[in-house]
Amino acid sequence: MSAPGALLARQSVPSGAGLICQLLLGLVCAGYAVGAALGWGSRELALIMGDFGLAAGALVAAVSCFLYSRRAPRRLRPAWLLFALSSLMASAGNAVWGWYEVVLDREVPGLSLADIFFLCFAPPAIVGLLVLAKRPVSRAGWVCLGLDGWLIGGSLLTLSWSLALAHTTRVQGESVAPAALALAYPLLDIVLVSMVLALHFRRSAANRSAINTAIAALALTVLCDALFTSPLLRESYRSGQLLDAGWFAGSLLLAYAPWGARRSPETSRPQRPSRPVRPAAGSLAALTPYLAAAVCTLGILYNVVEGRTVDRVVVLTGCTVVLALVVRQGIMLVDNIALTHELAQKENHFRSLVQGSSDVIMIAAPSGVLRYVSPAASGVYGRDADELVGSELSSLIHPDDLGRVVHEVRRFLAASPSEEPTTRIECRFKSGRGDWLNVESTVNRHQGGLIFNSRDVTERVRLQAQLQHSAEHDPLTDLPNRALFTARVRQALTGRRAGDPGTAVLFIDLDGFKGVNDRLGHQAGDQLLIQAAHRLADSVRIGDTAARLGGDEFAALILGDGTRDPVDRESQVTEIAERLRLTLSQPYRIDGQDVRVAASIGVAFAEPGITPTDLMRNADLAMYRAKAGGKDRVELYVPQMQAEVVRRGELAARLRSALHEGEFVLLHQPVVSLTTGRIEAVSAQARWRSAQGILFTPAEYLRVGDDRDHPDRAAELGRWLLEEAVAQAAERGRLGHCVPVSVRLSARRLLDRSLPLGAVEALLTRHKLPSGALVIELAECDARIPFDELEQKLVALRRLGARITLGFGGGHATIKALRRLPVDMLKLDRGLVEGVVESARLHKITSGLLRIAGDLGLETVADGLDTPEQVIALRAMGCAQGQGGAFSGALDEYRLRRALVRDDLPVPGGGALPVLTGGPLGVHVGSNSETRVPPA
Repeated sequence: MSAPGALLARQSVPSGAGLICQLLLGLVCAGYAVGAALGWGSRELALIMGDFGLAAGALVAAVSCFLYSRRAPRRLRPAWLLFALSSLMASAGNAVWGWYEVVLDREVPGLSLADIFFLCFAPPAIVGLLVLAKRPVSRAGWVCLGLDGWLIGGSLLTLSWSLALAHTTRVQGESVAPAALALAYPLLDIVLVSMVLALHFRRSAANRSAINTAIAALALTVLCDALFTSPLLRESYRSGQLLDAGWFAGSLLLAYAPWGARRSPETSRPQRPSRPVRPAAGSLAALTPYLAAAVCTLGILYNVVEGRTVDRVVVLTGCTVVLALVVRQGIMLVDNIALTHELAQKENHFRSLVQGSSDVIMIAAPSGVLRYVSPAASGVYGRDADELVGSELSSLIHPDDLGRVVHEVRRFLAASPSEEPTTRIECRFKSGRGDWLNVESTVNRHQGGLIFNSRDVTERVRLQAQLQHSAEHDPLTDLPNRALFTARVRQALTGRRAGDPGTAVLFIDLDGFKGVNDRLGHQAGDQLLIQAAHRLADSVRIGDTAARLGGDEFAALILGDGTRDPVDRESQVTEIAERLRLTLSQPYRIDGQDVRVAASIGVAFAEPGITPTDLMRNADLAMYRAKAGGKDRVELYVPQMQAEVVRRGELAARLRSALHEGEFVLLHQPVVSLTTGRIEAVSAQARWRSAQGILFTPAEYLRVGDDRDHPDRAAELGRWLLEEAVAQAAERGRLGHCVPVSVRLSARRLLDRSLPLGAVEALLTRHKLPSGALVIELAECDARIPFDELEQKLVALRRLGARITLGFGGGHATIKALRRLPVDMLKLDRGLVEGVVESARLHKITSGLLRIAGDLGLETVADGLDTPEQVIALRAMGCAQGQGGAFSGALDEYRLRRALVRDDLPVPGGGALPVLTGGPLGVHVGSNSETRVPPA
């Protein structure tokens, strides 16, 4: 037995409580039958058990049916109330019978109150059975129900009259009352039996177990009544005999019917799929009228065989039975004609639905041969239905899909129909045009075979494929995107190539692509990306993957060939990467002109246990190291790169709290006149001594502070630098040292919303800083900065009394800024100063810039004057001011005030150039980006 079958078998076993009730009921009935068979041991006990015992049993049935009627569904309540009333009548009749025989100790009269109660037993039971019956849906049904009842009742009446009732009538003929009473019992029993037999085929499906048990109880009672009224037992019957056991069992069975049914497993177990009506049951219901007519005929033949004169009652009853049979057959004939017409209409309706459906309906025999194909096949498959009928279903399915379809069909047929009534199969069908169509079929069981309801889903499959392709490929270049590339990397690391050290990932960035967008526009940039994607796809090997990750970033997955030698694998992959770099660096022909970009490539190799995320991150780090190392180069990943990233991350995390914990200090470097040696201004510079005691120079922490991924942190550092510089300048002013302070800010920071113009104005007003005391040093500009907004911001700052210095390091953006922005001073960057003595070319460039500044009326400042020779050279070129190690390093507030009191520093003119010293807070001659931080 299968697992589901075993489960259902276990569910069909009655529960423990129901089984105990059934055993108790059987023991009680068996005990009563044994006692009745043995005569109960004495005449008095036999009378008590035969009268009051039956009364008690009927009373139990009445109480049980009454209690159940209060809980039963509303439609069934009247029936159980009538059953309770019927049992109550039986209980009362037996009680009156016992009153005469036990209490009064005399014979029961021929016509007593007990007979009235017994006669009232059958009518409530008959009406109750009518309530439980399945109501006919038409008038013809009601008529047939009545005719079926009369056919059964008339036949039983004919047979009973021939066997016993006629004799009883003649015996009781001298007295009307005894004769009527003698006939009333069998006639009511005949009516009750007729209802029981008729309703056996028309009972309602609701609570069928309880109804069947109640019908069985009433049938047992009627059988005992029939035996009691027969002439053979009527004269010899005495209370307490074995016949009473039947009445007693019928009463207890009726009492058990509703409650036992409620505990039966059919109310709690899951519904099984409906099964077709058994042919035997249907045939028996159809033969009921003919069986009734046969019984009637037997009654007449009995009189003929016995040589008796056929009684008029038998003749009259037989004629009415035959007439009822004829009428019933006529009604059934008309009903069958109507049903046949309705069936033909429905068949035509469903045939038109099948033929007009766009889905193809096919019926396959268990052997797989198609027995029926709907006409829609010509429109869907391009093949006539007649051509497909008789062919093998497997001949239509694509060979690559046949195995999967056969496996699914076998699995479906082996499954339980109740658990899986249908299944869905998608495969490719061969059309009459020779191509393959994607077909989706809903499969159902049908007489051992299968029904396929199929539809063409080729367009849907193509659309899904297009959507899948769009989701996994870049829309511009049609290369795999990041998601698909990551999946390919994961497959390479976990598939059959897992552990191959030759597998590598290349991250590629096009250097100078943003300049192409700025000069030629985004459309030209898109054309360049498309051409670069084609070059990349053509350059990788078969089996490798080229992808676009976004923007101007590409990637390539190079699968290993099983080489274990690290030197060989690095050589092979490096050769591929260099070839890609050279290919991508060739000129691109766009809009009739050649455009050049370079390629920076980072390479990372697969290691045992590495994840796709880590491998791609390593290649990304190597690519950024290639860009930082000068671009247009290939860089291999080494673990130190990750360590550098971790160190910068830790530094950035500590930098978040450094401002709030007071770890930053502000130093100032004097800006000296190259002719007089006077301090014309001071340049504010921040230093950081972390809580761990590590000294960080500006070159280290400002790079982290300017990280574009954390603009809020950089903005907070810029605000602190500006506020602290203004506050200390105001304090020095109150002490009589009115020296302008220069604060270096980038153009991006000036345009940041975190530094509004109102905040600068409020800062200057709060500290009462005079006009000209604040100098904003604008770092070298980026060409992508909106110069219109920057110009407006600088004009507004000049209105507030601030002076503007432009840091000049060369380049197109700086020339553009010098041409457009309102600046007061030009500051030469360290890169233009360091080699001015040694390089004649740089000497001419610097001299030319100073002449331009003079022609524009701008003051000039040179940064990074670390040697006397540089000071002499810049002063000879006409530079007015300078700062650097040749005069002083960055000073704390105390030493700055001492220098301001002195107010002049020696400048080279002859002899050695003295510098400021002073222990741990002294000046360190060298780059201002490497000045050590004094103790806080």
